[in-house]
Order: sequence, then structure tokens, then C-alpha cells
Amino acid sequence: MLLATLLVVLGPTFAQEGGQKPADAMEKAAREKAAAPEKTASKPELPFQIQLLETHIRFEVNGDSRKEVHTLVKINNILGAHQFARLTFDYNRAFQQVEIPLVRISHANGGTSELLPSAVVDAPNPAVEKFPAYQDVRVKSVRILGLEEGDTIEYRVITTTTKHPLAPDFWFEHTFDRSGQVLEEHYELNVPQTLLLNALQASASGPLSAPNPPLTERNQLHMYVSPETPATNRAVGDDLRYARYISSWKIKGLQPWKEQTASNASDVLPPDVVITTFSSWAALSTRLSLCMSPNGADAEAIQKKEKDLLAGAGKRNPLESIYDFVSQEITTVDLPLESSGYRARAPEEILASGYASPLDKIVLLGALLHELKNSFDPLLVPITTSAPQQLPRPNLFGSVLLRAVYGDHRYILEPDLGVAPFGAVRGDIRGKSVLAVDEIMADWNDTLWTKVPNELPFPSSQNVAVNATLVSDGTLSAKVKYTLRGDNELLLRVAFHQTAKEKWKDVAGLLALSDGFRGQVTSADVSDPMATKDPFTVEYEITQAKFVDWSKKPVRIPALLPQIGLPDPPARQAAGEAVHTIELGTPLDVDTQMTLKLPAGTVVQAPAGTSVERDYAKFSSKYSTAENTLTASRRVNFLMREIPGDRAMDYTAFVHAVQSDQAQMITLVREAVAAQDAKAGKSPTKQ
Repeated sequence: MLLATLLVVLGPTFAQEGGQKPADAMEKAAREKAAAPEKTASKPELPFQIQLLETHIRFEVNGDSRKEVHTLVKINNILGAHQFARLTFDYNRAFQQVEIPLVRISHANGGTSELLPSAVVDAPNPAVEKFPAYQDVRVKSVRILGLEEGDTIEYRVITTTTKHPLAPDFWFEHTFDRSGQVLEEHYELNVPQTLLLNALQASASGPLSAPNPPLTERNQLHMYVSPETPATNRAVGDDLRYARYISSWKIKGLQPWKEQTASNASDVLPPDVVITTFSSWAALSTRLSLCMSPNGADAEAIQKKEKDLLAGAGKRNPLESIYDFVSQEITTVDLPLESSGYRARAPEEILASGYASPLDKIVLLGALLHELKNSFDPLLVPITTSAPQQLPRPNLFGSVLLRAVYGDHRYILEPDLGVAPFGAVRGDIRGKSVLAVDEIMADWNDTLWTKVPNELPFPSSQNVAVNATLVSDGTLSAKVKYTLRGDNELLLRVAFHQTAKEKWKDVAGLLALSDGFRGQVTSADVSDPMATKDPFTVEYEITQAKFVDWSKKPVRIPALLPQIGLPDPPARQAAGEAVHTIELGTPLDVDTQMTLKLPAGTVVQAPAGTSVERDYAKFSSKYSTAENTLTASRRVNFLMREIPGDRAMDYTAFVHAVQSDQAQMITLVREAVAAQDAKAGKSPTKQ
């Protein structure tokens, strides 16, 4: 049971974006708000059409930049009017300014109107309203009232970045629209020619690997341009000290990316243009370490807190006590890494405030471990699996972990979730390559990239007990209890932790739905999401009226057990195609049990059990009846993480055996009806 429905609904909990620039309106509208399908005769009209998108961005040697965006948007229907009723622009006022000098509406029925500067609202990002230390993270917005079908919006937005925390280094990337929402896109990139000492050109295979010059070659510009979108380049100025290098594009009608462009379905497609002044991953790692290092912390405040934590640790691993404090008692403020310019607050300030961004939690945890004389380093988690092969830049990373060594053990910690058991990280991160942030200046392009271990600190298991009663009017009521360890445990801990108790029934309803249970959840209770040393438990009661219709002969019902999810067998391969490994996921023991009490006088015909055993997985099921009570159990134990692709036929047979068992039905016949059928010489299993 993979809790697919629950994951779809709650998945944004883990969403993250990165980048140096604030999100301009085109990016928010065209890529985030309405990633609409291609416009074809058979598809509905797009809610809006960006007729022209012009962008000019200029970088200086010291890392400052100015970005101006001019946009013309045609509103096609009421949905488009709703989407553009408010334009929003995220920024950090500590080093950025956003100006909106023009917002003009050309009405379909004639006439134009311009919004006054008073229509612009500047406020803290909603995520930081209750947290004064992050008030520089802001949203500038414009509300546009009365938009109608056929109206056109024209606006200009200017974003200025001055003294960014990582200056004089800077980076930038852009992907041209392929959704059909932008009819024409003009782009101009203006950089100092003195920095363009190592311009990289495109290759047919995608983004070029990062260059590897000595670290002394700082603040040089490296560039990648997709061969699909070549630039027109020109140099301006004779004096090299002030000369500029300008790349420009005029883009129309780009075709959508082919599916195989991404390494997997969830990966991020490569940008068309990338520039960066980071000469290597080691240079980026070293630069970021200056922003994330706790070395300047107030030792007295940190030592006092560490002493208090260790005094209450008893015989526990002191690292675990420190982790629990940072994870559970410091409130997480959900901000992307880029929002602060990758600059962390002082550990003593974090400690005093009682709240922290994910990055600040890592810094505080590192400061406490530093006083404990522990070895540690932050680990940056990329948003794409191709990150190590791309040009080095900070916006390739969406989250951060901490690697700590205590004694002979090495732990990977994820404190920002608040409810992750010690040493456990999300399943989508395990096995992934991450970049270590190290302050030692060494050319470690290879060794800085390391893989997060696939293993969890405990065996993964899911036990589900269903105690149900079916009454004579056909109503089913059941008590369902889950006891979990592993990836689904973490998913549910986060879901319930972030949901008010009075809405727990809604989350339990999603869980029931994902496992195939129908009906109304009448109550729900869970164990403390922060009690991470023990398995997580979820209990709910569910009722379904008219579960069976006794007038039908016979009545057939499935076993009231969650469906056990199995990775799909691989598709048939074409001749000569390479054999792909079959991924089974984290080794997992799933045990499901059902007890169903039936009305007196019910005759039950239970199916036969199944037993299938392989070296990579085992499955067994049992069904039995006694005194109007039906019991059923299914158990699957995944023993391996993957198996060779040449075993596809064997794995397909295993999946078929499990699915066939789960498809078996249980036959129920009321005793009175059975007696009547016996007199008529009919079998209770025939219509």
C-alpha cells in the first residue's frame, strides 16, 4: 500500500524551488499557475496568452544586477482573469528592490486604464508573518480588479540586486517557454566582457560538465547555451575595463521537450541558458560554507544549551538529544534556501528566537555539535539528478541535510521536518547524490559529491489490523489500526503534525481512500507525531451503509484488507534495448490482518490461500471461518532493493500471483436463503 492518494494531496509539503532571482510574473503565471497543454484544435482555449515577453538582465563585476521584464498578456476567459487578478513578486529587501513602474489594462470594449502606485502592496511573505527575524522576505503585489475576457494587461517589473550575500559571485539560468502560452519571447543578457574568460558552448548531449580550473581563478564567467536556442552575440565598447558582452534571443514556437530529455519523470528539465562565476563545485562549496559556518557563534550561549541538553540525555546518544531539540523544539519556518541569499542567522540568535528556517536549523545543529567536538558538514540536496554534470550554481539545490560523525557511526540528519526519527531522511533523498559544504579550500570536485545511504536506521514495516462487523441490514463498520516504520511512517507523521486535530478525520479519510476503503470516517486518533523512537500508529473508525445487498445471490465481497502495492513489471523491451534494473524500493515487511464478524446464520465460502517465495520477496495469504467470523491475512516481505532486469519474467509471475490472490472474492449466503436454495437443488454459488 503506497498511500498514493495521500501523497498526491500532501506532496507539496516537500516542494521547494531555488534560484537567485525573485519569481517574476511570467514565471509565476506561465509555469507555476497554469502549465496549460499545447494549443490544438481539439483542446480548450488557454485561459490567457502571453503575447510578448521581454527580459533584459545586466550583471556587474561586483555581482550586482538589474533585471527588467516587460509583459503583454491577453485574457482569454474568466479563468485567465482570475489568475491575473493579482500579480506577485517575491524578493528579499536586505539585498533586493522590486519596482513596478507600469501596469496598464486595455479593455476589450475600448479604453485603457493604468494602476496608480498606491495599488502596489509590499508585505512580508505569509510564511514569515509571525517570525520577525525573516521580515526581509517579502512579496510585492498588485491587485487588478474587473478583468474581463478580451482584456490585455501590460506591465513592467524591475528587480535590482545589490550586495548579495554571495557577491561578487553570481549565477543565472533561464528556460524558454515551450507550453504554447508565450507567443514571442525576447531575451537579452548583458555581462562584463572581462569576466567571460571561459565561455562554454553547447553540445548535442545537453549541459556541459562543470569546468575544473584552479580555485585561484575566481569571478570568471562560465556560460552554457542550448544548441536548440542559439544566441546572437555582440561586444560593446573598446576599453576592456568597461566593455560589455551581450547575448540576445528572439524565440517563437519552440516545441515541447521530448519525454526522454529528463532522466526520469520527476526530474527537472535542463535550462536553455546558464551563466555562473563559480569555477568548480569545490569553489561553490567553499563559498557557501562561509555563509553556513557556525564558527562565529557565541560560544557561551551555545555551551550553556549543550550542557542542559546533555544533562537530560542520560544514557542516550548525546547527538540524538541535540538532534531532537533542534528538530522538535525549534519551530521550522518553511523558507527556500534562496530566500535569505544562502546566508544563515547567528546560532545564538536562532536559539534565542526559538524558530528557524531549514538552513538555520542546520547551522544551529552544527554549532551545538561543534561545541561537542563532533565532525559534521551540511549536505545540499539537488533538485535534479543531473546536477553534478551541470555548471556549479546554488539554485540547483532545494534542501539541506547535516552529516555528523559520532564515535564510529555516521548519521545523516534532516531536522527541518520536525518529526523525522533520528537518522531517518525522506525516501526521495536516500540514494541521491548530494554536495558536501566544506570550508577547506581543496579541489574536491569528485569527493565533494557523495550519496545519501539507502538504509534507514530501523527495519521498515507496516502492520494493519482491521476489526469489522457486518450487520443484517448490510451496514459495515470497521476499526482500522496502522502501525508503521519507514517511508510511509514519515509521510503520515508530517501529515498529521501539520494538520489541526479537529481535521485528523480528513487525513484518515485520505488514508482509507488510498487503501481502498470506502465509507465515512467517524473518528480518528494517532500517536504523538513527535514520539519518534516508537513506531507511528493511526487508528480510525469507518462506516459504510449498504456495503452488501442480501437480496443478491450470492453476495461476493473482497477481503477487507489494504491492497498491497507492488512496483509494476517492466514493459516489454524492443530488440537490442538495454535491460533495465527492476527497482523494488526499500526492503519492507507488510503484514495485514482482518477479522470480520457476520450476522448469525451466514454461510461463508472463503478462498484458498496463496504462498509464493522468491529470493527478492515472499508473499503468503490465509483465509478461514469459524462461528460467523471470517479471518484473513496477507503478508509480503520485500527482501531486496532491486533485481536484474533479466529476471523480468520471474518478477512478472510473482506480481501476477499476488494480484490474483488480492482479486479473490469471499462468498456470503444467509442461512435462510441457503436452505431455500438447498430445497430447490441449487448451489449457493450459482446465480
